[in-house]
Amino acid sequence: MLIATWNVNSVRTRLSQIINWIKNVNPDILCLQETKVIDNSFPLTPFEELGYEVTVHGQKSYNGVAIISKFKIENIIKGFTNENEEKSNFLNFNEQKRLISADINGLKIINVYVPNGSSLDSDKFDYKIKWLNHLSSFLDKQVREDDLVCFVGDFNIAPFDIDIHCPQKYEGGIMASKIEREALKKVIKGRFIDSFRIFEKNTGHWSWWDYRNNAYELNKGWRIDHIYISNNLSSQLKSCVIERSQRENSQPSDHAPVLINLEIDNQSEVYFDDDDDLFEI
Repeated sequence: MLIATWNVNSVRTRLSQIINWIKNVNPDILCLQETKVIDNSFPLTPFEELGYEVTVHGQKSYNGVAIISKFKIENIIKGFTNENEEKSNFLNFNEQKRLISADINGLKIINVYVPNGSSLDSDKFDYKIKWLNHLSSFLDKQVREDDLVCFVGDFNIAPFDIDIHCPQKYEGGIMASKIEREALKKVIKGRFIDSFRIFEKNTGHWSWWDYRNNAYELNKGWRIDHIYISNNLSSQLKSCVIERSQRENSQPSDHAPVLINLEIDNQSEVYFDDDDDLFEI
Protein backbone atom coordinates (compact mmCIF):
# COMPACT_ATOMS: atom_id res chain seq x y z
CA MET A 1 0.00 0.00 0.00
CA LEU A 2 1.41 3.36 -1.08
CA ILE A 3 0.71 6.24 1.31
CA ALA A 4 1.88 9.78 0.62
CA THR A 5 1.88 13.21 2.22
CA TRP A 6 2.28 16.47 0.32
CA ASN A 7 2.00 20.11 1.28
CA VAL A 8 0.75 21.38 -2.08
CA ASN A 9 0.53 25.08 -1.17
CA SER A 10 -2.93 25.50 -2.81
CA VAL A 11 -4.69 22.50 -4.28
CA ARG A 12 -6.33 24.53 -7.03
CA THR A 13 -3.07 26.16 -8.12
CA ARG A 14 -1.21 22.81 -8.25
CA LEU A 15 -4.14 20.65 -9.36
CA SER A 16 -2.66 19.55 -12.68
CA GLN A 17 0.65 18.70 -10.97
CA ILE A 18 -1.11 16.65 -8.31
CA ILE A 19 -3.22 14.76 -10.83
CA ASN A 20 -0.21 14.03 -13.04
CA TRP A 21 1.73 12.77 -10.04
CA ILE A 22 -1.16 10.53 -9.01
CA LYS A 23 -1.37 9.07 -12.52
CA ASN A 24 2.36 8.31 -12.48
CA VAL A 25 2.68 6.98 -8.92
CA ASN A 26 -0.81 5.55 -8.26
CA PRO A 27 -0.85 6.06 -4.47
CA ASP A 28 -3.49 4.29 -2.43
CA ILE A 29 -3.81 7.17 0.03
CA LEU A 30 -2.65 10.76 -0.43
CA CYS A 31 -2.77 13.31 2.39
CA LEU A 32 -2.59 16.98 1.42
CA GLN A 33 -1.80 20.07 3.48
CA GLU A 34 -2.24 23.77 2.75
CA THR A 35 -5.15 23.13 0.41
CA LYS A 36 -6.22 26.78 0.93
CA VAL A 37 -9.85 26.31 -0.10
CA ILE A 38 -13.22 25.98 1.63
CA ASP A 39 -14.79 22.54 1.53
CA ASN A 40 -17.49 23.40 -1.00
CA SER A 41 -14.89 24.69 -3.48
CA PHE A 42 -12.44 21.78 -3.22
CA PRO A 43 -11.92 20.27 -6.72
CA LEU A 44 -13.35 16.82 -6.00
CA THR A 45 -14.16 15.73 -9.54
CA PRO A 46 -10.60 15.17 -10.90
CA PHE A 47 -9.83 12.85 -8.00
CA GLU A 48 -13.15 11.02 -8.18
CA GLU A 49 -12.65 10.46 -11.91
CA LEU A 50 -9.46 8.58 -11.02
CA GLY A 51 -11.36 6.35 -8.59
CA TYR A 52 -10.61 8.12 -5.33
CA GLU A 53 -12.81 9.09 -2.40
CA VAL A 54 -12.01 12.45 -0.79
CA THR A 55 -12.61 14.02 2.61
CA VAL A 56 -11.59 17.61 3.26
CA HIS A 57 -11.28 20.13 6.07
CA GLY A 58 -10.47 23.52 4.66
CA GLN A 59 -10.72 27.27 4.88
CA LYS A 60 -10.35 30.17 2.50
CA SER A 61 -6.79 31.13 1.49
CA TYR A 62 -5.02 29.47 4.43
CA ASN A 63 -4.28 26.06 5.94
CA GLY A 64 -6.58 23.19 4.99
CA VAL A 65 -6.04 19.40 4.95
CA ALA A 66 -7.47 16.56 2.88
CA ILE A 67 -7.34 12.77 2.61
CA ILE A 68 -7.68 11.16 -0.83
CA SER A 69 -8.14 7.39 -0.85
CA LYS A 70 -8.81 4.44 -3.15
CA PHE A 71 -10.51 2.79 -0.18
CA LYS A 72 -13.58 3.66 1.81
CA ILE A 73 -12.96 6.48 4.32
CA GLU A 74 -14.63 5.91 7.68
CA ASN A 75 -14.84 7.46 11.16
CA ILE A 76 -13.71 10.88 9.98
CA ILE A 77 -12.68 13.44 12.60
CA LYS A 78 -12.05 17.04 11.58
CA GLY A 79 -10.06 19.07 14.07
CA PHE A 80 -9.39 18.06 17.65
CA THR A 81 -12.98 17.02 18.35
CA ASN A 82 -15.76 15.49 16.32
CA GLU A 83 -19.18 17.04 15.76
CA ASN A 84 -20.76 15.24 18.71
CA GLU A 85 -18.26 16.32 21.34
CA GLU A 86 -17.99 19.43 23.46
CA LYS A 87 -15.78 21.91 21.60
CA SER A 88 -15.48 24.82 24.00
CA ASN A 89 -12.02 23.86 25.28
CA PHE A 90 -10.67 23.54 21.74
CA LEU A 91 -12.45 26.38 19.95
CA ASN A 92 -9.34 28.47 19.29
CA PHE A 93 -7.47 25.47 17.94
CA ASN A 94 -10.26 24.30 15.64
CA GLU A 95 -10.73 27.63 13.87
CA GLN A 96 -7.64 26.92 11.80
CA LYS A 97 -8.20 23.82 9.69
CA ARG A 98 -5.07 21.80 10.39
CA LEU A 99 -6.07 18.25 11.33
CA ILE A 100 -8.14 15.50 9.78
CA SER A 101 -8.14 11.80 10.65
CA ALA A 102 -9.98 8.72 9.44
CA ASP A 103 -9.97 4.92 9.40
CA ILE A 104 -9.03 3.48 6.00
CA ASN A 105 -8.66 -0.21 5.18
CA GLY A 106 -7.56 -1.17 8.68
CA LEU A 107 -5.29 1.85 9.17
CA LYS A 108 -5.85 4.98 11.19
CA ILE A 109 -4.67 7.91 9.05
CA ILE A 110 -3.91 11.16 10.88
CA ASN A 111 -3.03 14.13 8.67
CA VAL A 112 -1.73 17.37 10.20
CA TYR A 113 -0.48 20.77 9.16
CA VAL A 114 1.42 22.04 12.19
CA PRO A 115 1.60 25.85 12.57
CA ASN A 116 4.86 27.42 11.42
CA GLY A 117 5.23 29.64 14.48
CA SER A 118 6.83 32.61 12.68
CA SER A 119 9.49 33.45 15.32
CA LEU A 120 10.25 32.37 18.86
CA ASP A 121 9.20 35.69 20.38
CA SER A 122 5.82 35.84 18.61
CA ASP A 123 2.28 34.98 19.65
CA LYS A 124 2.24 32.56 16.72
CA PHE A 125 5.03 30.56 18.32
CA ASP A 126 3.09 30.31 21.59
CA TYR A 127 0.11 29.12 19.54
CA LYS A 128 2.28 26.51 17.82
CA ILE A 129 3.48 24.97 21.08
CA LYS A 130 -0.03 24.95 22.56
CA TRP A 131 -1.36 23.42 19.35
CA LEU A 132 1.23 20.64 19.56
CA ASN A 133 0.28 20.01 23.19
CA HIS A 134 -3.37 19.67 22.15
CA LEU A 135 -2.27 17.31 19.39
CA SER A 136 -0.52 15.15 21.96
CA SER A 137 -3.71 15.01 24.04
CA PHE A 138 -5.75 14.20 20.93
CA LEU A 139 -3.50 11.25 20.13
CA ASP A 140 -3.68 10.03 23.74
CA LYS A 141 -7.44 9.89 23.36
CA GLN A 142 -7.80 8.67 19.79
CA VAL A 143 -4.98 6.15 19.36
CA ARG A 144 -5.15 2.79 21.09
CA GLU A 145 -2.09 0.69 21.73
CA ASP A 146 -2.98 -1.90 19.08
CA ASP A 147 -4.05 0.57 16.35
CA LEU A 148 -2.18 0.54 13.05
CA VAL A 149 -1.43 4.22 12.54
CA CYS A 150 0.07 6.41 9.84
CA PHE A 151 0.61 9.89 11.25
CA VAL A 152 1.59 12.21 8.42
CA GLY A 153 1.91 15.82 7.39
CA ASP A 154 3.87 19.02 7.33
CA PHE A 155 5.19 19.28 10.89
CA ASN A 156 7.15 22.49 10.38
CA ILE A 157 9.86 21.04 12.63
CA ALA A 158 13.22 19.54 11.72
CA PRO A 159 13.56 16.81 14.38
CA PHE A 160 17.37 16.85 14.41
CA ASP A 161 20.25 18.90 13.07
CA ILE A 162 20.79 16.40 10.24
CA ASP A 163 17.38 17.46 8.93
CA ILE A 164 18.65 20.97 8.07
CA HIS A 165 21.13 21.90 5.34
CA CYS A 166 23.09 24.25 7.63
CA PRO A 167 22.14 23.54 11.24
CA GLN A 168 24.65 25.97 12.72
CA LYS A 169 22.97 28.85 10.89
CA TYR A 170 19.51 28.01 12.24
CA GLU A 171 20.41 26.66 15.68
CA GLY A 172 17.77 27.63 18.21
CA GLY A 173 15.62 29.32 15.56
CA ILE A 174 12.13 28.62 14.30
CA MET A 175 11.53 25.00 13.22
CA ALA A 176 14.81 24.01 14.89
CA SER A 177 14.44 25.18 18.49
CA LYS A 178 14.71 22.91 21.50
CA ILE A 179 11.19 23.76 22.67
CA GLU A 180 9.68 22.73 19.32
CA ARG A 181 11.64 19.52 19.20
CA GLU A 182 10.64 18.67 22.76
CA ALA A 183 6.99 19.38 21.92
CA LEU A 184 7.25 17.03 18.94
CA LYS A 185 8.82 14.33 21.13
CA LYS A 186 5.85 14.69 23.48
CA VAL A 187 3.55 14.09 20.52
CA ILE A 188 5.50 11.06 19.31
CA LYS A 189 6.03 9.60 22.83
CA GLY A 190 7.87 6.57 21.50
CA ARG A 191 4.64 5.26 19.99
CA PHE A 192 5.61 6.24 16.43
CA ILE A 193 8.65 5.69 14.21
CA ASP A 194 10.01 8.17 11.69
CA SER A 195 9.68 6.00 8.58
CA PHE A 196 12.32 7.86 6.58
CA ARG A 197 15.01 7.30 9.20
CA ILE A 198 14.51 3.55 9.11
CA PHE A 199 16.17 3.59 5.68
CA GLU A 200 18.33 6.72 5.66
CA LYS A 201 20.57 7.76 8.56
CA ASN A 202 22.51 10.55 6.85
CA THR A 203 21.88 14.23 6.26
CA GLY A 204 21.29 15.82 2.85
CA HIS A 205 17.69 14.75 2.32
CA TRP A 206 15.11 17.53 2.26
CA SER A 207 11.36 17.85 1.69
CA TRP A 208 11.10 21.66 1.71
CA TRP A 209 13.10 24.39 0.03
CA ASP A 210 12.36 28.07 0.49
CA TYR A 211 11.22 29.87 -2.65
CA ARG A 212 13.78 32.57 -1.91
CA ASN A 213 17.53 32.78 -2.56
CA ASN A 214 17.64 29.88 -5.05
CA ALA A 215 17.27 27.45 -2.15
CA TYR A 216 16.27 24.50 -4.34
CA GLU A 217 18.95 25.13 -6.95
CA LEU A 218 21.55 25.31 -4.18
CA ASN A 219 19.95 22.35 -2.36
CA LYS A 220 19.52 24.36 0.84
CA GLY A 221 16.55 22.51 2.26
CA TRP A 222 14.91 21.15 5.38
CA ARG A 223 13.21 17.84 6.16
CA ILE A 224 9.98 18.95 7.83
CA ASP A 225 7.42 16.69 6.10
CA HIS A 226 7.17 13.35 7.84
CA ILE A 227 5.37 10.02 7.83
CA TYR A 228 5.38 8.44 11.26
CA ILE A 229 4.09 4.90 11.67
CA SER A 230 3.06 3.04 14.79
CA ASN A 231 5.62 0.58 16.13
CA ASN A 232 3.45 -2.37 15.17
CA LEU A 233 3.80 -1.44 11.47
CA SER A 234 7.60 -1.34 11.39
CA SER A 235 8.00 -4.85 9.98
CA GLN A 236 5.59 -4.04 7.16
CA LEU A 237 7.35 -0.89 5.99
CA LYS A 238 9.15 -1.57 2.72
CA SER A 239 10.36 1.88 1.69
CA CYS A 240 10.16 5.61 2.30
CA VAL A 241 11.21 8.16 -0.30
CA ILE A 242 11.09 11.91 -0.79
CA GLU A 243 9.98 12.61 -4.36
CA ARG A 244 12.04 15.76 -4.76
CA SER A 245 11.58 15.88 -8.54
CA GLN A 246 8.16 17.47 -7.98
CA ARG A 247 9.97 20.58 -6.73
CA GLU A 248 11.27 20.99 -10.30
CA ASN A 249 7.80 21.55 -11.76
CA SER A 250 6.88 24.90 -13.24
CA GLN A 251 5.41 26.96 -10.37
CA PRO A 252 5.82 24.11 -7.88
CA SER A 253 4.87 23.80 -4.27
CA ASP A 254 7.83 24.56 -2.04
CA HIS A 255 7.40 21.04 -0.61
CA ALA A 256 7.97 17.63 -2.18
CA PRO A 257 5.78 14.54 -1.59
CA VAL A 258 6.93 11.91 0.87
CA LEU A 259 5.84 8.35 0.07
CA ILE A 260 5.93 5.06 1.97
CA ASN A 261 5.17 1.52 0.87
CA LEU A 262 3.48 -0.68 3.48
CA GLU A 263 2.89 -4.37 2.99
CA ILE A 264 -0.43 -4.83 4.77
CA ASP A 265 -1.28 -8.44 5.59
CA ASN A 266 -4.61 -10.16 6.15
CA GLN A 267 -6.83 -7.28 5.14
CA SER A 268 -9.65 -7.11 2.66
CA GLU A 269 -9.40 -4.20 0.27
CA VAL A 270 -12.55 -2.15 -0.23
CA TYR A 271 -12.99 -0.47 -3.60
CA PHE A 272 -15.75 1.46 -5.32
CA ASP A 273 -17.28 0.23 -8.56
CA ASP A 274 -18.88 2.43 -11.21
CA ASP A 275 -22.26 2.28 -9.48
CA ASP A 276 -20.79 3.33 -6.11
CA ASP A 277 -21.52 -0.10 -4.66
CA LEU A 278 -18.86 -1.51 -2.38
CA PHE A 279 -17.18 -4.80 -2.97
CA GLU A 280 -14.26 -6.56 -1.32
CA ILE A 281 -11.43 -8.64 -2.68
